Amino acid sequence: MKRKTIAILTTVVLLAGLFAGCSSSSSSTTKDSNKIKVGLSTDEGGLNDKSFNQGADEGIKKAAKEFNVDYKAIEAKKKDDYKPNLQSLIDNDSDLVFGVGYQMADDLADMAKKYPKKDFAIIDNAYDKQPSNVVSLVFKEQEGSFLVGVIAGKMTKTNKIGFVGGKDQPLINKFLAGYIAGAKTVNPNITVEKNFTNDFADTTKGKEVATSLYNGGCDIVYHAAGGAGIGVFDVAQSLKSQGKDVWAIGVDKDQAVGLPKYADVILTSMVKRVDIATYDTVKALAKDKKFNGGKIENFGLKENGVGVAPSSNKHVPSEILSLVDKYKQAIIDGKIVVPDTVDKAQTFKTDQIK
Repeated sequence: MKRKTIAILTTVVLLAGLFAGCSSSSSSTTKDSNKIKVGLSTDEGGLNDKSFNQGADEGIKKAAKEFNVDYKAIEAKKKDDYKPNLQSLIDNDSDLVFGVGYQMADDLADMAKKYPKKDFAIIDNAYDKQPSNVVSLVFKEQEGSFLVGVIAGKMTKTNKIGFVGGKDQPLINKFLAGYIAGAKTVNPNITVEKNFTNDFADTTKGKEVATSLYNGGCDIVYHAAGGAGIGVFDVAQSLKSQGKDVWAIGVDKDQAVGLPKYADVILTSMVKRVDIATYDTVKALAKDKKFNGGKIENFGLKENGVGVAPSSNKHVPSEILSLVDKYKQAIIDGKIVVPDTVDKAQTFKTDQIK
């Protein structure tokens, strides 16, 4: 009787283990088959740059939460980090890999060629020959910059405004071109000075070039320099505390909200909705099983990809914001085509809107 009882108990235990194992395997398979992996490598400045890297990260995080996506982000501090970071994300079995910034374009293209069955997305770069497994997410920075140029052109008291760029190259000069065109449209007598940090993370360099512009008579300075642009805010705040009537203009995110300690000197920000671009790309893959490989997706005013920060109403008079809305609509309607190079901006002319 004792041997029979032991045999029965042993059989029950074995069967229970067998059924438990089947149940666990089925659950795991179902979960894994429905869950995609997404990876992101930042550009210089890292995830907390209060600028476009952070925006890209926020968009993916939102999609990951809504659509059951496994997400991993890796920070780059220098160019040499790009390729190892991309390789690490591929080794992590990511289905979709994002590269943030035009500086990563060559490395990402190499990886796309090496791993043709993987999907890739590059922010701020379009290729002459677009790889079939890469989608390019690019923005009409000149359109949003035109609008903050209108604000600067209307609010300057010295008729001299400045621009701080991260690097003197075509993408950053799209910001400058729009800024010049917008400012000159509403204030033909204005002068726009420029300077570059040659770095997207070094706030000390941001301070140096901003100091030069403010000391040279600029009373409003717009930056497109990533994390280095925080140095512009530092200088403006210091000058403001000394009684100088100066302003700074932020970029990519509503920086008066993201950097509240500088809210008193940030006149407005040109918002670049990188978060919308990354969110939509992940959503399409995770929810709709769709990926626009081989295509270039553009985000301008019409697509709500760029614009003026909501917090602008704190410092910008309502009549100027009303004028900004009119110019925005004219651009959306195609009545104004904003120049995307500095040379074109210098000769740009359009009728003023009253």
